[in-house]
Amino acid sequence: MPVRLPALIEPVPEPRTDLVAREAEPDAAFVALWLGRQASPHTRRNYARQAEAFRRHVGKPLAAVTLAGVLGYVDSLDGRASATRANAVAIVKSLLSFAAQTGYLPVNVGAAVKAPSVKNTLAERILDQAEVVRALALEPSPRNRALLTLLYGAGLRISEACGLRWRDLVAREAAGQVTVYGKGGKTRVVLLSAKTWGLLDALRGAAGPDDPVFRSRKGGGPLDASAVHRVVKAAAVRAGLSPEVSAHWLRHAHASHALDRGAPVHLVQATLGHASVATTGRYLHARPSDSSARYLGV
Repeated sequence: MPVRLPALIEPVPEPRTDLVAREAEPDAAFVALWLGRQASPHTRRNYARQAEAFRRHVGKPLAAVTLAGVLGYVDSLDGRASATRANAVAIVKSLLSFAAQTGYLPVNVGAAVKAPSVKNTLAERILDQAEVVRALALEPSPRNRALLTLLYGAGLRISEACGLRWRDLVAREAAGQVTVYGKGGKTRVVLLSAKTWGLLDALRGAAGPDDPVFRSRKGGGPLDASAVHRVVKAAAVRAGLSPEVSAHWLRHAHASHALDRGAPVHLVQATLGHASVATTGRYLHARPSDSSARYLGV
């Protein structure tokens, strides 16, 4: 009769998927709380997508995630564009940092992870003044021309333009001003040129104070971001510009052109709603007015 030896190592049970699912439920609620801190719907969508990709990769509740797990996720991003990798890592670090700050996790395992460096490509996304003028001049639609002019002339973010109501625009002498509800829930007031104000004022007609400034032709509601993107892309094609041009390129152009024309950097900062003057200062480095290379004989 064979002799049975005692088991020296207990077999490791397979993880119970129902248990993992129940443990992940509080994580979903916590992630929703973290996402709620972001004011922009676009930012919330991006953060939600990246957080879901991270949680799916580690395959375990946040309380069980280790530094090795975070580093493994970072390694899985190899081969993607540097900006894409940096964005994904920054979002994961934000999630884990918030979890530790609020006591949801005892330790921030992402604190030791360094975000990948990103090549500064800002200079590639700044249009010349002549290119912007051509794009505006060739736009046949009065609504779209006013939209493009405002995006450039006031340096608005696409979400800021979509959210405008007529009560946000106020006449001021020969021109006007616009009150902008911007990133991070901050409000700023931007003075408009007489030309920009004239294009906007011509659109109003019988619109009430709570009506959207830029109305959709289908349904009459406010334009959404995808519609504005299509307007900008069509204008770029019409003017023979890069197909990569986006609404944010017009904001970049505003900052660069204003600085080129002598606007103080702190004034550009206030107009664009940048949290730090260092952010606005990037445009000075992207398009310097002089260089030591010009002083060499080659």
